[in-house]
This record gives sequence, structure tokens and C-alpha cells, in this order.
Amino acid sequence: EGVMNGLYNEMTYFNMEEKGSDVDFMLQYYDEWGSPNTYPHMAAGWAVAFDSPFTWTKQVASNYGGTRQGMVIHWPKGIKAKGEQRSQWHHVIDVVPTILEATGLPEPQVVYGIPQRPIEGTSMLYSFENANAVDRHTTQYFEMFGNRGVYSNGWFAGTIHSAPWDSKPKYSLAEDVWELYKVDEDFSMSSDLAKKYPDKLAQLQEVWMDEAIKYNVLPVDDRRMELFNPKLAGRPDLMFGHTTLTLYEGMGDLLENDFINIKNTSFDIVADIETSANKTNGVIIQQGGKFGGWTFYVKENKLVYAYNYLGLEVYTVKSNSELPKGKSTVKIVFAYDDKTKLGGSGTASLFINDKNVGSAKIEKTEIAIFSADETANVGLDRETMTVSDYDSESSKFNGKINKVTLSLK
Repeated sequence: EGVMNGLYNEMTYFNMEEKGSDVDFMLQYYDEWGSPNTYPHMAAGWAVAFDSPFTWTKQVASNYGGTRQGMVIHWPKGIKAKGEQRSQWHHVIDVVPTILEATGLPEPQVVYGIPQRPIEGTSMLYSFENANAVDRHTTQYFEMFGNRGVYSNGWFAGTIHSAPWDSKPKYSLAEDVWELYKVDEDFSMSSDLAKKYPDKLAQLQEVWMDEAIKYNVLPVDDRRMELFNPKLAGRPDLMFGHTTLTLYEGMGDLLENDFINIKNTSFDIVADIETSANKTNGVIIQQGGKFGGWTFYVKENKLVYAYNYLGLEVYTVKSNSELPKGKSTVKIVFAYDDKTKLGGSGTASLFINDKNVGSAKIEKTEIAIFSADETANVGLDRETMTVSDYDSESSKFNGKINKVTLSLK
């Protein structure tokens, strides 16, 4: 994801912001690289180098690069063999079946009243006391962003539909060129045998399709950044289909897939608050942080909404009048300009007790994701600060927040 030059902020990649990899721009942060003031990612060349002797990297599911790993299993009371190696082929989905068999627990059929699909894995327990045991996990499909591959009895066939640093695939799914390797003899996949054994390649392509049908891989979705936004992807999350969310003081640590999705749309946020201090300060509600997000807060009795676009630009609107003491209803209304455009502009307007107290243009918004780690919170900013107007301590709201309601429009 670091593309060719590396990134000052990894989230620029997931939001298709090209400025994030501009060398002259990144050199402004050269002396701070790796500090809390950057959210960096290495250039793709380093990822390729680290995945040696394999050719590709972790996003390329049709090649072992970045995905083929050694594993250590330690179980003194259950494994008699000490310090030995095993070479049977296995996959990460085999870990749970191994633990279930080792502990003598059945595979769960129903969890909280919800029927479970069968676990798609094979226990490794059979190999613990028999180094020469015949492989039991003999077939495994792979798919990510249209990169497809299949392992079957010592062979591996796959196609590179798109590289991680490409914004779009070079070919259609039907035009992809497949490669073939004898991985039980060619560990690093250095010799493509597709032309030498076309019948074997065709057979493995059929195996991939059979597995894809069996395990609900189809239809293959080769979109990239859109898939990080559940609404764009058409993927259910906890708030899927909901148009409102009401939160209360103390609510926090909500990751993006637990929170209502305000990207690429109009919305409003209404908060019922109470103030008593001479100077009211602090966050009413916020999401994300220093490298992308937004915050609705009070600074010295004045209402503020700030949109932090990927740490590259902060757009701010501030009220032209102060909050009254006591109870009040405050609101930010965001009118998105063009609903057919992703990451578009809009106008943010502030209201105190239904009176418009300020408006400003938000020129760019994030398409897919604010942060991989940071959360939404009521009453304070918990992780990196979304704006420089406050720090962790002063972000705590010194009034009372009765409730906050977010509504999509």
C-alpha cells in the first residue's frame, strides 16, 4: 500500500489521494518520519524485498509472497516430539480445527441461536507425532481484489489481476493470464510451467472455480478502495441500513464499522448540552484523529466543527456567537454538494438553538476510511488529536452532554 515512493500517511492510499506519495510534500516531514507526527508506510520496493525469495506481496493472494510463513507449535503436555520440523501443507484456517481437536471440543453448531457454517479447515494434530504423515489439507483457494490462486496436491496456479500499487486492474477477469508452479519442488515459485503443462493449468483453474462456488467467493469483486467503505461495497456492518444513531456521554472507542457511516453524503449532528462554567471547552463528539477525521467541539464558549482531511488540510467553521449558559441544542448540518461524486465537497453550517451561527466550505472529504485504528467518542478525543486546538486533557467537555444524534440525509 506504500506505492512507489512511500507515504506520509497510509490512509491517503485508501482514500485515493495522490498527494500523499508526492516526494516534495513528504520531505517536509523528513525529520519527523516515524514519530507521532507521521503515519508512514514504506515504499512498495521494500515490501517486495522483504518478501524475498517470493515475487509478490501480501495483497497478491495468487502468489506466496507475504503470505507463506513458518509456524511454531508449543504444547509440552501434548507433543512428544521436541524441536522437530513438519512439512505438511497447511493454511491459517487450520488453526481453529487443530485447537478444537487438541482440546476435545466439538465444532460449534449454533452460537447465540445463530446456526454456524462449517469451519473450513483441517486439523494439524495428525502431524504432531508423525513427521512423514500424508498431507490432509490438499486443496485451498485464494482470492483478494481479483487476484486468484489455488493450491492442489503440490501444485499452485494463480493470476495477478492487479498489483497493490495499481489503482485499477490492467485486464478484465476473463483476460487474466494464469501461471503454474510445482511448489512442492519449486519453493520460491521461480519456474512458470503454464506453457509446458497447459492441461494441468486448465485442471487447476477448474478446481479454483469449484472451490469458489463451494465457499461463496463468487462473484469476484475486483474493486479496491471502495471495499473499505461498507456502504460503497454493499457489505453489511453493525450500522448497515440505519440512518440515525443516538449516543450518550461516556460512549467511546467505537471503530468505524461500529459507527454510522457519514462519508460521501449529507448529514447532521444534533446535541443537547448544558454549560455552567465561565469558559466552556471540549469535544461534544468526534471521529478519527490527526491523520483523518472530524470533531464537533466548543472552544471558549464558541461552537466549532473541524474536518481533518487526511492530515493534509483542516477545514474549520466557528460560530459567530457564544453558547448561552444552561441548556441548549447545538447542531452541525453538512450539505454534500454532489452525491454522484466520491470524496466531494460540501458546506458545514452551525446552529445554536436553531439559529444559524456560521457556515464554511469543506473542499474535500474522505472516500473510504478515516483510520485503521482510531475511534469515535462522545465528550473527549481519545487517541491522536483531530485538531491542534486542544490536547488530550483539554478535549474533555467541561459541561454536560445529555445526548447526541447523528442523522444521514
